Amino acid sequence: MNPLTSIPGTIIAGFVLSALVVIGLGSTGFNSFSLVVWFHALAGVLWIGLLYYFNFVQVPAVGQALGEADSGGPGAAAINKYVAPRALLWFRWGALATWITGFGALENIGGAMNAFTLSSGMEVIGIGAWMGTIMLFNVWVLIWPNQKKILGIVEADPASIPGAKKVALMASRTNTLLSIPMLMCMIGFNHGLPF
Repeated sequence: MNPLTSIPGTIIAGFVLSALVVIGLGSTGFNSFSLVVWFHALAGVLWIGLLYYFNFVQVPAVGQALGEADSGGPGAAAINKYVAPRALLWFRWGALATWITGFGALENIGGAMNAFTLSSGMEVIGIGAWMGTIMLFNVWVLIWPNQKKILGIVEADPASIPGAKKVALMASRTNTLLSIPMLMCMIGFNHGLPF
């Protein structure tokens, strides 16, 4: 049976391969901090990867599909009915998993409260944590409720859809903007800022 023929099989195989790398390198101790940071990075890649997909691929593709619908094009129905709800599911839960594991990592390196209050030595990662928190808020409070209206997951007055589109788009673009310095701060904590 090829594990690459299914998503769960691929993910399980990835974890098995990771365990083999640890065993092969001769790691002998369990390091809960490294495990939390690893899960934080995995969840973050999922979240930010989908954020970039929405902004760089899906939004322009839906715009193009809508523009071509009058001339016989496919319209946006397939993306909005099948792709967007599934992507938004992974997006919002990836955001929450990233924030929770990030909080856990902060607790291990000097305390989340010290990071969020920008205490001495925690300023860089604290700024990144605040940006991530704003981004999480945007996902759950601005993007997701408005996307449910746009995609017809919840009933909405048709007159409210243009406003919902604008709020969701601006919150998503804000997250894209914040993701760049947020990632710099997260990496910069251990490796220094690039400039």
